[in-house]
Amino acid sequence: MVTIEDLLKNTTAGATVAARDRIELVFEGTRLDSDKIIDEFLDTQRVAAETSRALDVFFVLLSGYLVFLMQAGFAMLTAGSVRSKNTKNVLLKNVLDACVGAIAYYLFGYAFAYGEDTSAVEFIGSGYYALSKGFGVTSNSGFNSFFFQWAFAATAATIVSGSVAERTSFYAYMAYAFFLTAFVYPVVSHWVWGGGFLATIFTVESATGPVDAGTIDFAGCSVVHMVGGFAGLTGAIVVGPRLGRFDSEGKVVPIPGHSATLATLGTFLLWFGWYGFNPGSALALSGGGYIVAERCAVTTTLAGATGGIVTLIVLKLRDHIFDLLACLNGILAGLVSITACCAFVHPYAAIFIGAMGALVYILATMVLLWCKVDDPLEAFPIHGAAGAWGALCPGLFNVREFQETAGLDPIGGDDYHGGLYGGGGRLFVANLASVAVIMVWTVGLVLPLFVLMRVLGILRISPEEEIIGNDVSKHGGVAYPIDATVAAEKQAAIDIDHLGMDDSLKTPNVTGVTDNEMTHPV
Repeated sequence: MVTIEDLLKNTTAGATVAARDRIELVFEGTRLDSDKIIDEFLDTQRVAAETSRALDVFFVLLSGYLVFLMQAGFAMLTAGSVRSKNTKNVLLKNVLDACVGAIAYYLFGYAFAYGEDTSAVEFIGSGYYALSKGFGVTSNSGFNSFFFQWAFAATAATIVSGSVAERTSFYAYMAYAFFLTAFVYPVVSHWVWGGGFLATIFTVESATGPVDAGTIDFAGCSVVHMVGGFAGLTGAIVVGPRLGRFDSEGKVVPIPGHSATLATLGTFLLWFGWYGFNPGSALALSGGGYIVAERCAVTTTLAGATGGIVTLIVLKLRDHIFDLLACLNGILAGLVSITACCAFVHPYAAIFIGAMGALVYILATMVLLWCKVDDPLEAFPIHGAAGAWGALCPGLFNVREFQETAGLDPIGGDDYHGGLYGGGGRLFVANLASVAVIMVWTVGLVLPLFVLMRVLGILRISPEEEIIGNDVSKHGGVAYPIDATVAAEKQAAIDIDHLGMDDSLKTPNVTGVTDNEMTHPV
């Protein structure tokens, strides 16, 4: 007698029953048709598999939507941190980061990052140019993957806009944005996430034998933030500081942004988008992915919150003020710092990582000003310096059990995790090598581009245009035109102030013209 339990135990999704001789089953005294039971069970398995896949795809798409929302955060933060006369200019650059980046990543970027048709796979991918030649056929090349990875590429490009804001030519910036998203960033992402050489630095022993192991960067401290941060630093150095940023003696002259409100809104949007950036990098909810995602959400929150608090306290002790904008940047530095290891660390470690990220940000900001480098949004201290710190954290704080949950244990063996948790030093060495290689690659490629544009005279706007502002000189007018209604209200308020006043009693001034006549000239 064959029971239902025996049949289901030996039947898996996609399996077929070779002998369908109408095995009679008995369940609670009822005679059942074995063919029907097997078919229904297999149908149920197929539906479950399709549902699981659909949820995974939806999770990746939803995470991509959140990462794309970070573009709005960058736009608001950048707009609020510059002077009002350049608002439209920086907003348009943020918009075109997404637009130009989409076309560049579609034509070349995704192929260089994840293309599989190449003999030089350790250096660069190939094969999916314009999403062709087999794209969408294998499980690794779905449209959800392209969308999610494009959102990351656009983020890397947008970081630079803050470093070169208020004085860079519009055409030069567009050239850079295309170059970064089409080539510079995709190659780096291939090295770390696409099976490139940075992911295979060591050969280590594992339960299944020798395997390749290399850098671990879960969500992009080095791949995204370091690329954007060091590219921005290079651009800021080559283009030079804004007019008036340093006086004749080299002292720093504050140039505050025009809207703390926009900057605060932008920071909250970025923080919100980070919940797609970090937890979304689990790339699935099935197979234990939901466990990875929920850990990422908690560690991301704690690191960002700690970064803001530490920055606020340190600057209060140093400058004797509660600096809102610095606190916002400290939050971002904390979020950047946890990005590489958010899936692999304890919550208390996330607090320490975020605190150190804030200190790295403050120190890097001081060094830039000492070197007379003008970075209006402090993009390099936040993304470049804190990103480098965060890229080293997996080699110190990663817990082996958490790497197992994320599916990374087979590449590492028993001693390939955080050195502070008994993992030895090889992971730290691999990530340190990754930091150095990515820094050299990024600067080595974007520096010649910026220098060439400077030599050609297309990198920086003229001093006259910089004084007037990009909005008037390039974009048809200011971002905040005086509304006719507002102007009328102001004039009405002046008129009300003078109601009931006897002009004959006014004392003429030295010009012989009354105050009312000065206010309302004929």
